[in-house]
Amino acid sequence: MKRYLSSLFALFLVVVIGLTGCSSGSTTGLTGDYRQDTVALLSSLRTAIQLPDDAPDKAAAQGEARQKIYDFASRYRRDSALTKLPSFTTMRTALNSLAGHYSSYPNRPLPEKLKERLEYEFKQVELALNRGA
Repeated sequence: MKRYLSSLFALFLVVVIGLTGCSSGSTTGLTGDYRQDTVALLSSLRTAIQLPDDAPDKAAAQGEARQKIYDFASRYRRDSALTKLPSFTTMRTALNSLAGHYSSYPNRPLPEKLKERLEYEFKQVELALNRGA
């Protein structure tokens, strides 16, 4: 009887943990519409990049931007219809650069050269989205 109860309890825990893990995936903030998600991500990243270095919420903004980058990449990287679009390839290049800086130099501010390059790539993404590519 004791063995039966412990097995039943273990099964119950597995189900609860599994359901809890499944429900947390809906908090990514992505809608599933590539154009809308890309524009929202661009806006969010611009805000995080333009914050002054001495802003008290700079670290939180960088962490949030990093999470949004990972969510966006994991959502859209396997969609073969999107991977050929110029907007997606340019966006991926910009995201890789920014995520690489945040991973390698988390306590250092973004260099001006990187900020300029990211802004240029963001504009290219917006132009490509407006063209429908």
